Amino acid sequence: MDIFITGANGFLGKRFVSALKKSGHKITAPSSKDCDLTKQNALLKFNNKKYDQIFHLAVWTRAGSWLAGHSGEAWLINQQINTNVLSWWKQYQPQAKLIAIGTSTSYGEKEKMIESNYMASQPADNFYTYAMAKRMLYIGLKSFHDQFRLNYLYVVPDTLYGPEYHLDDRPLHLIYELIRKVLRGKIYGEPVMFYGNGFNKREVVFVDDFVKITIRINKKIRNDIINIAPEKEYTLRQYVKLICEKIDYDFNKVKFDNSKNVGISSRCLSAKKLKKILPNIKFTPIETGISKTVDWFLKNKNTLLK
Repeated sequence: MDIFITGANGFLGKRFVSALKKSGHKITAPSSKDCDLTKQNALLKFNNKKYDQIFHLAVWTRAGSWLAGHSGEAWLINQQINTNVLSWWKQYQPQAKLIAIGTSTSYGEKEKMIESNYMASQPADNFYTYAMAKRMLYIGLKSFHDQFRLNYLYVVPDTLYGPEYHLDDRPLHLIYELIRKVLRGKIYGEPVMFYGNGFNKREVVFVDDFVKITIRINKKIRNDIINIAPEKEYTLRQYVKLICEKIDYDFNKVKFDNSKNVGISSRCLSAKKLKKILPNIKFTPIETGISKTVDWFLKNKNTLLK
């Protein structure tokens, strides 16, 4: 198949490009320098080919508290990107199936994280802009299917992690920030302190699992929303302990600041729908995933510990 991929140079995009090429597909994957998706006509240069599928992975966001200070920019830029991609799809590539990525942060804090609740209640304040932009993308997909009969797939992962993360100065997501703090404690003797009591639970998804499962799901269904996650969460203490064991740092030295608020106590996607479609699905054990991620982090510690 001929496949077009946006966001191909990102953490997730590079893996999709590699996996799809290995499967024999022809890939068109422009960089952001070659194709500024915030520009209305940026995609017109790719109209010389009719694509079978479009993987829309491009997004403008950052980890941590970054969104709180950039909510307006995040809303405007993500809306521009999504609108331009969907418009190009409808006008010039209607034969293609569009595969887009959602976010677990779109779920309301008090809702069961099952697909039918994706649009229910309000997302958390600290992720509101990003979460709502992703909801609008989903509405766009559904609307284009309803009116124009275009085909789509919308997949929702929990927090992704794994090797080959970014090496620039962007804030680090959950697992990487935990590794960074523990490693600085080991190398520089800095105090290793985390907010909260450490018993709040979070779910993570090994990035290669997400890519493989998305490709498998894509062959089976269309015009639907699917959570992709192991439906298994761990406490912050468990993640930190695994990291400490991997890099040989005494977990008993780690401190937790109970006076700081860390948000809700648990977040875990429902995988009931996924397991019905792929009943024997398996995810990388957390011990293996953490080990591989720490190994990569250690190889790049001179950059990541700055």
